Amino acid sequence: MFKNIDESPILIKLIARLSTLMAKQRGLPIVIGLALFTIGGVLQFFNLAIESSVLEFFQVLFHNVGVIVALIGILLAEPLGQ
Repeated sequence: MFKNIDESPILIKLIARLSTLMAKQRGLPIVIGLALFTIGGVLQFFNLAIESSVLEFFQVLFHNVGVIVALIGILLAEPLGQ
């Protein structure tokens, strides 16, 4: 089962393109993560006035995804090269 996934030409091309893009723009995941984190902060500010459970869900989601994306960007910055 995993052999088919490992040898998938579509997946190989996707990973190669992603690697090339990330090597050229190493700071992009960090910026995206910080933007998501900031959006979560703005949503938290609006949630103080509105007190909506849906808004609170998206606030927590944006905060957590933003932190994870930024940390992955920091971890990938060095292996992708100069």
